[in-house]
Amino acid sequence: MKKNIWIVPLVLSAFVAIVTFAFHYSVSIENALTLQPEADFGIQSNFWRTLFEPVLGVLLFFNRAFYAINEFVMLLYWLVAFFVVYTLVKSFILKDKKQLKRFLAGQIVNLPILVGIWFTFFVIIIFIQLPNDRIVNKTTDWVLVTTHSHTEFSHDGLISQEGLLKWQKRNGFDAFFITEHNNHNRTLEFVNRRINNEIPGEPVVFCGEEFSGSNHLSLLGLKTDFNTKGLSDSAVVAKARSEGAAILVNHWFDGEHKTLEYYRDLGADGFEIENTATDKRYNREVYHRIKTFCETNGLIMNGGLDFHGYGSACTLWNAFQIPGWKNMDYRAKEESVLNIIKTRDQSKLKVLLLNDRPYYDGKNLFFSPVINLFNYFRTLNFWQVVSWIFWIFFGAIIYDKLNSKREVEQKFTCRKVFPLAGIAGAFFLIGLGLVYVFRNQNVEGFTEIYPEYYRLLLMAGSALLVISGVAAYFRLKKNN
Repeated sequence: MKKNIWIVPLVLSAFVAIVTFAFHYSVSIENALTLQPEADFGIQSNFWRTLFEPVLGVLLFFNRAFYAINEFVMLLYWLVAFFVVYTLVKSFILKDKKQLKRFLAGQIVNLPILVGIWFTFFVIIIFIQLPNDRIVNKTTDWVLVTTHSHTEFSHDGLISQEGLLKWQKRNGFDAFFITEHNNHNRTLEFVNRRINNEIPGEPVVFCGEEFSGSNHLSLLGLKTDFNTKGLSDSAVVAKARSEGAAILVNHWFDGEHKTLEYYRDLGADGFEIENTATDKRYNREVYHRIKTFCETNGLIMNGGLDFHGYGSACTLWNAFQIPGWKNMDYRAKEESVLNIIKTRDQSKLKVLLLNDRPYYDGKNLFFSPVINLFNYFRTLNFWQVVSWIFWIFFGAIIYDKLNSKREVEQKFTCRKVFPLAGIAGAFFLIGLGLVYVFRNQNVEGFTEIYPEYYRLLLMAGSALLVISGVAAYFRLKKNN
């Protein structure tokens, strides 16, 4: 390797190390109600994430952004802006008209390929369950419980019941409620299979339902199958109460915008103080309104993970103080969780949030890609920095080896490799679309997401494949 080839990897490695250690931001588990770190809970980085940190770590950090979808769209704006600036600058440099014409024609083809590659990474971030960091529970009396989650038996779910069980286990939960939209018969079947040890192991699964009336209510702890379709809020709450269920209001500001007082008088036990299905933090005005109202009226506050099989990685946990959990039977565990909610004992319920960046609102997100990248490097630990440095130098060595051979350098120009990346992205999109086609056959009549997304993925993948394939054919043709 030539001496000057070391300059770029050394500079990049120094940048990573300086940002990480000079501007370090400690990742912690934060109490959503006190906004203070919880020393009894920590975070353990996934081995595969650390090994492939420059790829998986960055994707996870963008996935966990407060306004992930909007911020990833901003990243596209930045990519297109750089693309346009590069095109203009090189157009002024090129003097030969034939070269200029060929370059501009190539850029016209490259632009949709660039958008297609961006869309591929967008799909990976949103729909692929990346190896997320795991919460570490250092206590003996607190258990982690999800009170709000969905499977493909909800109209907007994309994960099987078995898949949700594995996901909850990977993210450190001791128990979780399945709260399908306006039905719970399939949940009861799954719960009974778990009780009968047909599906052994942890975590424990409880039956619930998300009733969509004037707003979205979680009915937790249902024992029998009953139809809530067409029923009023009060009728559903009365029926759920007759089964000993707890009632929580999900993402209150959504739905028909009934007042907080309406749901208090309806008999709800409390409200979600955070919900991470879309934005990672509630609007602060909404947050303070709910918090003040619950504290004034003796209502409990919980965290709504609201997982659907896609979207954000796990960044929220409910911790319930239940001594002797491991020695309890199924019903005792369920009643212990429900009792804390129904007695509205906030001292026994903590809402835990992953704190991996300073808080910011969504008013101006244009610079979020740059800010997110800076904050990402600030959160790295020692081994993640080592991973970055290894891959930087490994990439430099490979680049040097390729450039040392003239014939290899000519074969692997950016102009030729770029459409190949587009083809790889196209095959991924088409493959995922076909997976959704197959999975939709088993849940027709429940989820509406599979048909919607497999059509989008197949169309986008096919278009990207055609454009990239044609570009690759002409650019790789001999003597072209």
